[in-house]
Amino acid sequence: MTLRVRDTCLCLRTQRAARAIARRFDEALRPVGLRSGQFSLLISLNRPEPPTVGSVAWLLAMDRTTLTANLKPLERRGLLTTAPDAEDRRVRRLTLTGDGLALLKRAVPIWIATHEAIERVVEDDLETLRAQLVGLKKAVSIKPPPSE
Repeated sequence: MTLRVRDTCLCLRTQRAARAIARRFDEALRPVGLRSGQFSLLISLNRPEPPTVGSVAWLLAMDRTTLTANLKPLERRGLLTTAPDAEDRRVRRLTLTGDGLALLKRAVPIWIATHEAIERVVEDDLETLRAQLVGLKKAVSIKPPPSE
């Protein structure tokens, strides 16, 4: 059974690939003081209207508790703020600060260069890979997006 899991498990293979890619981005983003997950979180807040915690959690495929734990260090660094929604105070909205936007401005060119380097590795099958990953996420997702 161990060999079967090692050789066929989609979960194991996607985790290994995700960890390898994350390490590559972590190393690239180190000069600006971010890790790959922090970059993903900050870039997900870069919207015309401040998103809700629930919508960001859904986008990043995280539970709210994990997202909240990941927000705290970025909020302490002054990169984002959390505030109650004007219409429903139970809902929290997330906003990038000026410092957060400035950090993203420095980080985005690093992300682009790193992303392009990784894309070159799978260049021939890139669109197929993207489509398969989206399809896989949809097929195994257990929750619909939040209605907030």
